[in-house]
Amino acid sequence: MKNQVQLITYVDRFSGGGFNTLETLIKKEFSGVFGGAHILPFYYPIDGSDAGFDPIDHSLVDHRLGTWTDVKALSDQVEIMADLIVNHMSAQSPEFQDVLEKAEASEFWDLFLKEQDIFPAGITPEEAKQIYRPRPGSCFSKKALKDGREINFWTTFTDNQIDINVYSPAGQAYLEKVLQLFAANGVKIIRLDAAGYAIKKAGTSCFMLDETFAFVNALSKRANELGMETVAEIHSHYQTQVNVATRVDRVYDFALPPLILHTLFSQDVTALFKWLEIAPRNCLTVLDTHDGIGIIDAGPAGDKAGLLNAAQIDALVETIHDKSQGQSRKATGAAASNVDLYQVNCTYYDALGQDNFHYLLARAIQFFAPGVPQVYYGGLLTLSNDMDLLAKTNVGRDINRPYIDPETLTSAKAKTVTQGLLALIALRNSHSAFDGEFSFLASGATAIMKWTEKTTSLALQFNLATRQALIVEEAEQVTIRLDLSSYS
Repeated sequence: MKNQVQLITYVDRFSGGGFNTLETLIKKEFSGVFGGAHILPFYYPIDGSDAGFDPIDHSLVDHRLGTWTDVKALSDQVEIMADLIVNHMSAQSPEFQDVLEKAEASEFWDLFLKEQDIFPAGITPEEAKQIYRPRPGSCFSKKALKDGREINFWTTFTDNQIDINVYSPAGQAYLEKVLQLFAANGVKIIRLDAAGYAIKKAGTSCFMLDETFAFVNALSKRANELGMETVAEIHSHYQTQVNVATRVDRVYDFALPPLILHTLFSQDVTALFKWLEIAPRNCLTVLDTHDGIGIIDAGPAGDKAGLLNAAQIDALVETIHDKSQGQSRKATGAAASNVDLYQVNCTYYDALGQDNFHYLLARAIQFFAPGVPQVYYGGLLTLSNDMDLLAKTNVGRDINRPYIDPETLTSAKAKTVTQGLLALIALRNSHSAFDGEFSFLASGATAIMKWTEKTTSLALQFNLATRQALIVEEAEQVTIRLDLSSYS
């Protein structure tokens, strides 16, 4: 993986175009800006109940976007990262419809996980309480077979996302088919979507078990054999992320986004730099994504202390709601058909109250933290919450999944804060110091984050109390490379 900033984007959100439009955008509008691109689900259909994360056919590029040939053509411009949706597929898929039609006679009967597969005598209330849930309610959905029987199928997320039995021959063949397609069409990095939920075992949490680690290891090894890297996508307690990082090529640093917000709100760097002391070095860093701003990753879990305590987490969430003028409250939790309750749905820009200095400093901290940075397309253009789309769909995550027309793109690119972000990206991509060693000094409201490669070093120096932030190059003499306040 290139040590350069990556873009996170849907294919169809720019003028309703497909892969050809996205390729032109990356080649012309943002020429040389990105070393890679995480292309969010482009499988058929892109407009299901979970914006492509509930594929009817994981092996088919949605015809409205293009073909696998177009995917491969884009890979000539940037390293492509794609989602392998490990845990589930759509209830509308031909495979599941065949199961409903033929029951045990279907060749796909073992592809889908049923309550009886894990709990032959039925799940008890005590066993149900042990299961880690990303959403309220049961982890099963009753589905009626043609013969009149009702079967409890495992549905970790929604009743349209039927969990796969990854241990079954049919499940293994399904995942292998997608891996082969990725490798043949230029995909270099695979995001293992919801992999933490893939293995279920009676008497456990059914989340990030030892068996899950073994499964992720085997899947990563197979991807490596085909010339691809893997990234584990897991929202959990920070210690889980540290453990997962030792078992995969890359892991997300999901603790970073809430910690940066806490740092800027509280004007105290303590919690952030406590994390940076132990954070995995083989990570991808994000501030915003197609999902909300994860909160659970920085907080406590049961009797395990978090990077932030419960009171700090509550204060963080309420401050986001206040900074966004209540918009995030309308899109979060039970307010707007959310799949999960461990995140706040809001653009990062609005979470910071559209404070340009804080936004650019947040990006600078992200870029100087260990890992390869990713920037979401809405965050790239410093867009605000899309309240119209939220009102139209009543899906909380849509507050940060805007559709962008050419006029919006042009005006957003011209904003001073966007130009500041592009300058940060250019520096992060080009400076050799980022291939060296990371170090920091931090106390109270001030910090220095530094990268050193041989005789060259680059440092981010900031003071939260005085709202000053400089990026300086330390060679024969100190040279100011970027003054963040000049863009705010």
